[in-house]
Formats: sequence, C-alpha cells, structure tokens
Amino acid sequence: MSSHGPAMPMTAHPGQSLTGTAEVPGDKSISHRSLILGAMAVGETRITGLLEGQDVLDTAKGMRAFGAEVEHLGVGEWAVHGVGVGGFAEPLDLIDCGNSGTGVRLLMGAMATSPISVTFTGDASLRKRPMSRVTDPLSQFGTQAFGRAGGRLPMTVVGADDPVPVQYTVPVPSAQVKSAVLLAGLNAPGKTVVIEPEATRDHTERMLKGFGAEIEVERQDNGRIITLTGEPELQPQTIAVPRDPSSAAFPVCAALIIPGSDVLVPGIGLNPTRAGLFTTLRDMGADLTFENEREEGGEPVADLRAKFSPNMKGIEVPAERAASMIDEYPILSVVAAFAEGKTEMPGVKELRVKECDRIDAMVKGLSANGVVLDEGADWFSVDGMGPSGVPGGGVAETFLDHRIAMSMLICGMAAKKPITVDDAGPIATSFPIFSELFTSLGARLGDA
Repeated sequence: MSSHGPAMPMTAHPGQSLTGTAEVPGDKSISHRSLILGAMAVGETRITGLLEGQDVLDTAKGMRAFGAEVEHLGVGEWAVHGVGVGGFAEPLDLIDCGNSGTGVRLLMGAMATSPISVTFTGDASLRKRPMSRVTDPLSQFGTQAFGRAGGRLPMTVVGADDPVPVQYTVPVPSAQVKSAVLLAGLNAPGKTVVIEPEATRDHTERMLKGFGAEIEVERQDNGRIITLTGEPELQPQTIAVPRDPSSAAFPVCAALIIPGSDVLVPGIGLNPTRAGLFTTLRDMGADLTFENEREEGGEPVADLRAKFSPNMKGIEVPAERAASMIDEYPILSVVAAFAEGKTEMPGVKELRVKECDRIDAMVKGLSANGVVLDEGADWFSVDGMGPSGVPGGGVAETFLDHRIAMSMLICGMAAKKPITVDDAGPIATSFPIFSELFTSLGARLGDA
C-alpha cells in the first residue's frame, strides 16, 4: 500500500502512434515558489497556470498554516494574500508535505529565520530522504532542527530568534538547497551570499528579483555568486506559470520512440538551467524543433514539436549538463534504450537521493523488460536496442516515485510487449492529467 491509498497498477500497451497537441501542466518549480513568495509579500499575488498536482497543493496548505490566505479561484487560478517577510505565524499542527522534497525544503528555508517552531512530515518516500543538506546550512542562521536518525522526517525546525546573514558554498549542485538558504536570508539582516560552483535552476533568483528583492548574481568561470540583501518588503505580483519542461519531457520522448508519432507540446519553459534534456535529445539525433520562441514572465518559452526519430544514436551526456536535466534522466534512459549504441550518463549521483534511488529504480525497471544497463555510484549507462527493439512484457516497481512510473509507462508504449507498473498513484503528485493526456494522443493505458 502506498501513501495515497491502495496501489494502483497500470499497464501501457504498444502499437499506437501518438499524434496531436499535448498541453502539459504548469511548471512545478515555479508553482511552489509562486505560492511561497506570494505568502512572503505584502498584498495579493495572483497566479494563473499553477500546477494543481498534490505536491503543489501541499505547499499551498503549508502557506495557509503559516497564516497566509490562499484562495483557489478556478482551474490553475489562485490568489495569495501575503503576510510579509518575517510575518509567518506558528502552525497549529504539523505540516505534511506529502511526496514533495522541493516543498519541504523550501518551506524549511522560508520559516528558518522566523521565531516559530514547525514540525514537518511526509509520505513514506519523503521520510526516507535526507534533510540535513538543508538544515545544516540553515543552522548557520541560528536555526535548530530535531529529526530522526540521518536527518530524516518527521523533523521539528526551530526558527532563529535573532538570525544572522550567512555565506554558504553549496557542496553539490542543488537548487533546493540554494533556494532554502536564499529564502531564509530574506528575514536576516545584511547580505546573505550563496556561492554555487555549478549553476542550477535559477527560478528562485528570477522570482526574488520580480518580487522586488535586492539580489545580485555574479557569474564566474567556476560558478555563480548570489548576494541577497535581507529584510525587504516584497511586492505582490501577477504570475503566469509556464508549462513544466519536466512534464513536457514525457510526451516529447514518447513521440521520439513510438513509430508514426508527431506531437506538439505548446508553451514550454526553456530556462537554460532546465533545458538540458532537449539539448541532449538533439545531440542524439532527435527530430525535435522549437517553434514560436518567445518570453513570458521573464522566462524563455517555446512550442516543442517532436516526431518519431528512428535514427537516434547513443552518446555520452556531458556531466556538467546534469544539473540542468537531473529530473529527466529516468525518461532519457528509456529513450536511450531505443537508440543505437550505448548512452553513458556520468555525474548523476544526485539521482540516488531523489524520491527514490532513481538509478537503481530505472536499472531494475528496464532490466525487467529486457534492456542491458550498468551502473556506478555516480553514473549509469544503457545499451541501446534500436527502434522497437525493447522486448517489454515485464513489471516495473515504481518505489513511490512519479517519474519512475511515467518513464516505464512510456517504455511500454514503444516496447514489443506491454509493461505494467506496480503503482501509478504517485503520478498525481506532478502530472495529474497524465493518463487523460496520453489517451487523447492515442496511447493505450489501462488497469493491469
């Protein structure tokens, strides 16, 4: 049984090309940050296009627990009446962040420099994930954290009574850690500095600037230095959330490996810190084009058109690209299985501390369906079997991970035989319309 209730097995059947338009949900990273920064502003922030998956809904509940008014006005439309920087109230109950590592780590950062105590928990998957990577830097502000062994949830975080600004070098590429420190720095006097040796997604920096914070980003050969001046009065905003590139990865990759497919995925955010997968697919020889390129809300956006690409080749993905596509390696490994030759993916140890150990999960799932893989602590590789070459016919365990579930279902749409995932329930955390959308494109999905 999973945290969302009884397991929900699902089977993907091969044999149908995908055609049409895939309107994927709003960007999850931007949705989380819109709610949090809206709650830390003074006045009403209006949001359209918000992802209404469970992860983001749990963040909305967290903001309500901190005292902000969060209203659902219609599909994707929300209003947040903020309480200002330093205005969070102490929640009356614990905050359950469900499956969301992003949600819990950003909320910890947002409250870390307020004189309140908050107990955080989550589902079985989230309770296994390490929180010390966030609580260690937050302790430099004067914050305290008391959790289970290994820095795991449930955890009580005691905000700093008299916070001090910090200078912190992020030890491994992590937008969550960087963002937690910056959010904590909002309510600390003086300048908080985050040194990022390798650039990660920069939505937090862009949105802080949009909300009126004084923030400077200095780019150097060995990374970026981000300086935030604390104690601003954030101004409410009107935010149009672009569509999520991580969600777009699934219809794009499905179209590339399923014969006869031609899919348009409109309005996708192409922030350069998030678009590494699409660069990689083109390097492999994918028929993937960007149409109607434009800018919306300070973020680059385009419509993506993906067509069946039978001539893709395996490559070595540059390790320095990993931060810009870390969530997309599971679905990339599926595409690699249908390419010719070996695809090698180094520099991906961060995958081992996601919702599950995603390297282990994809090795097990693809191996159960006839694909040959190899792995190490910081890498894995896939021996491509060419178009329509994956046998399929197996069952893949999802380990309560939405991206594993979706990736293996895409594999089943292109394999020789159907593939079943043991639990498709977690998909609702990030892509609640997954089944409906793929069925509209022509996919055959059903109960196992």
